[in-house]
Amino acid sequence: MEIRFKHPRLEDRDLINSYLRYSNKRSCEMTFASLYLWSGHYNTGFAVVEDMLVLGKTSGAAAFSMPAGPADTKKTLDTLMAYCEEKGMPFRLYDVTKEDFARLEEFYPGMLEITYDRDYADYVYEAEKLRTLSGKKYHGKKNHINKFKALYPDWSYEPITKENAAECAGLAHVWGEQKGYGDDGEMQAELCVALNFLRLFEELEMRGGILRVNGKIAAFTIGEPAANPDTLLVHVEKALADVQGAYAMISQQFAEHEGADFNYLNREEDVGDEGLRQSKMSYRPAFLIEKGIVRKSTDCAYEI
Repeated sequence: MEIRFKHPRLEDRDLINSYLRYSNKRSCEMTFASLYLWSGHYNTGFAVVEDMLVLGKTSGAAAFSMPAGPADTKKTLDTLMAYCEEKGMPFRLYDVTKEDFARLEEFYPGMLEITYDRDYADYVYEAEKLRTLSGKKYHGKKNHINKFKALYPDWSYEPITKENAAECAGLAHVWGEQKGYGDDGEMQAELCVALNFLRLFEELEMRGGILRVNGKIAAFTIGEPAANPDTLLVHVEKALADVQGAYAMISQQFAEHEGADFNYLNREEDVGDEGLRQSKMSYRPAFLIEKGIVRKSTDCAYEI
């Protein structure tokens, strides 16, 4: 048996999306754009197994996503387990949600264990609350926005287009310099992915918004609908450090304009950054999407 995972190409989008829509997930990884733009950095690709889409490592130790598609989930998992056994590799699933694990327990009672990683839990917010920021809990956010409006009365918001995407790229480079990304591999990857979101903005069918001050770009945000159509993902959000309140303002404006037709906004994970965690918690998430790694119980000491 051979299962080969390949890095996605733009021409694979329709095929991959035809399977992903069955997942109905709100998590940030389950979109073609995320897979396509991060596949090189995280060494991930896709394969169709038993008429189900499986994401996985293109080389090294085996690790798979939960299968997505119209066919039999358990049959696909059985095939993946048999493949690992044949190759002498431990069986692993990654980005497994609590709902996924409940299904796994039904399929394989007591056979699997899950370890959650809080650093990679997605923050999901009620879109209406991010649009209006109403109530005492958001008083501080309202103050930031009111201060921004007082300091920059000529501010404006506009959607990202092919014509203004280059300005966003310029701001992304400035953001990287302000953050001192030079020797930070993860930050370099984040910047590279942000630039590719902009370069392929139309091809990937992204949604985005720009905040201007004195006619110049001060912040931008890029997102797309999740596999679950009630949720808008926020993939990229960058702002100039010296424009007070720019992050609060672009967040609210993006929710108001691009998130008007959605119930939830997923603003992704904090990757263990304490400052980012405090910021994300301050917006009062409706819930977190916790994700973990699943192993067979006898393999628990093994590390991917």
